[in-house]
Amino acid sequence: MSSYARTTLTALLLYVASLSTGVCADPATAGSAPNRAGFGTEQASPDAGRIADWVVASGDNRGLPFVIVDKRAATVFVFRSDGQLRGAAPALLGLALGDDTVPGIGTRPLSKILPEERTTPAGRFVATLGRDLKTDVLWIDYDAAISLHRVITGTRDNRLARLATATVADNRISYGCINVPAQFFDEVVLPAFKGTKGIVYVLPEVRSLSDVFAGYRDGSPRAASN
Repeated sequence: MSSYARTTLTALLLYVASLSTGVCADPATAGSAPNRAGFGTEQASPDAGRIADWVVASGDNRGLPFVIVDKRAATVFVFRSDGQLRGAAPALLGLALGDDTVPGIGTRPLSKILPEERTTPAGRFVATLGRDLKTDVLWIDYDAAISLHRVITGTRDNRLARLATATVADNRISYGCINVPAQFFDEVVLPAFKGTKGIVYVLPEVRSLSDVFAGYRDGSPRAASN
């Protein structure tokens, strides 16, 4: 066999091998689109999708795990540092609508906080695991005493039942903290933040996304289900 024929045969064999090993895989099935977050089979609102995509595309999470709290949908999404969803769950939020924290509220006893002051503030927060007076929590805004934690039980406001309903109308009940199912906190939140800090993005419900998140300018639409 001539050297030319041997070279041609070798090239043909390498090409066939590449087909069998997936080297030439269809780009449509090779994974998530670049610079976009992956929600898996979970449904997300357009705003949650836009912010998640912006975080991934801009690198705003600085290579850290991140969380999106969608107040309007009463849902928490936890992402790995690469923008792939780790888990999602319903949440209970502050009783009052609003995106700002009352100054000094973190130093006041709960009995002195008025119903209209019980807001879950919107914004970008550097979060870490820690403890309150009773248990471990994910501190979102320590000075304002805002954290994400296991749902409070044994209270008259039936928080477990509120989490279990299909509607979001009864998910506004807390003093501002974010309550999630205990299993979700233990199996998704704790592993995501163990040994590291992360970023929590609490979406606004009164103000615009660009008002709350510095650098966000992408208003392109995204499907509600991802």
